Amino acid sequence: MADTQRSWEKRLSSKPDELTVDYVESLSYDKRLYKYDIMGSIAHAAMLAAQGFITQAEFAAIEKGLLGIRDDIEAGRFEFDKAAEDIHMAVEGALIKRIGEPGEKLHTARSRNDQVATDIRLWMRDQIAALQTAIVRVQKALVSLAARHVDDLMPAYTHMQRAQPIVIGAYLLSFVQQLERDVVRLGNCRDLLNVSPLGGGAIAGSTLPIDRAATASALGFTDIVYNSIDAVSDRDFCAEFIFDCALIAAHLSRLAEDWILFSSSEFSFIRIDDAFCTSSSMMPQKRNPDVLELMRGKTGTIYGALMAMLTILKAQPSGYNRDLQEDKIHVFSAADCIGKSLEIAAAVVSHTAFRTKDIAAGLDAGFLDATALAEYLVRKGVPFRKAHGVVGSLVAKCEKEGRSLSQLSLAQFQERSPAIGQDVYEYLGAGNVVKRYVSAGAAGPEQVRRHLAFWEGHLAGNEPQRR
Repeated sequence: MADTQRSWEKRLSSKPDELTVDYVESLSYDKRLYKYDIMGSIAHAAMLAAQGFITQAEFAAIEKGLLGIRDDIEAGRFEFDKAAEDIHMAVEGALIKRIGEPGEKLHTARSRNDQVATDIRLWMRDQIAALQTAIVRVQKALVSLAARHVDDLMPAYTHMQRAQPIVIGAYLLSFVQQLERDVVRLGNCRDLLNVSPLGGGAIAGSTLPIDRAATASALGFTDIVYNSIDAVSDRDFCAEFIFDCALIAAHLSRLAEDWILFSSSEFSFIRIDDAFCTSSSMMPQKRNPDVLELMRGKTGTIYGALMAMLTILKAQPSGYNRDLQEDKIHVFSAADCIGKSLEIAAAVVSHTAFRTKDIAAGLDAGFLDATALAEYLVRKGVPFRKAHGVVGSLVAKCEKEGRSLSQLSLAQFQERSPAIGQDVYEYLGAGNVVKRYVSAGAAGPEQVRRHLAFWEGHLAGNEPQRR
């Protein structure tokens, strides 16, 4: 074990066992917070100077030393020693070695408890912006693909059974809508976390007259956390962030599930570019959509991170507890996982083609126009429940005889309902059905054109942190 003297070691009668050092260290993963730890330390030092606890010359030395440490880390010249325990002590220890006594004054009126709570909020703010930008890339890819299929049709499914005909573009835009909620949720999360815990100290604040508002402003926070106990122990935002990642993963998993099915020979609705498929080590004919299967599988990783975070929080007594050190493992895992999934999702969508001829060839199967026929009868004054029964009996007849509804004669229609006229054939067939969709948000070509115009404009003017 290194001879590094920890700030708290003088309280103990013996040095920590090597097992303890290995078990309590978090430097192996929290070192990715270095930039935010240094930002927070510079803001804290500037406040200490303004309040007269250090001189301006000492502040200048601290700032120069911290920026030098940052540069060394980014250049790969900084040696991380697990004996430092965490990123906070690693940076502070290096600073003291560089500049001496001024570095020993940096921790005045500050604890690692409020320090780490500040670091993780600063990191998460940037991570949210990055994820929002990644989501928008997926949305733009979906909108671009939808724009190529405003008039092309496909069956929609409920209970995985053919339901009604829809425009392919409407199907694709449904995912754009889902992802938009994810962008908004992340923005809400950012708003809630964007308050400063710095100055909360270990738990009770400080007897020194520090200026918490100054450090909050310097770090871009909108306010401070007003209760010092909550400031150091709150990790609600970590659970919320992982939950937001979990819902993004759920939406991507839904898309992946669809496209895994749609790329199969049984459906043959889409073809994913070979660059985003793999093959089999045994079966030479295979084109496997492995990236989509992994996207679906990685959802479980993020769900696991959420459950772990919630479990950490569920039995915490008031104040900071070392359990909270584990928060970063799960927050980082969720962020990394969903970031990679969003990146591959945008690439797959941009390199996928719909097999419109194959889809069109099978559109007559499944009686996709049955609901439209029932609504035709409603237009003729037949109560919907009666119309539903009439059409159900006609579907049963056609199914038994191996015909579609449009292949029935007018006389056969009128055997079931005299309200049916010659114009019924203008309502049958998938093409006729989608042209007659009139309700707001329906899956017809006119609605899709309007929605495409909205999304193209909305996404073109997007800001990563928009609400």
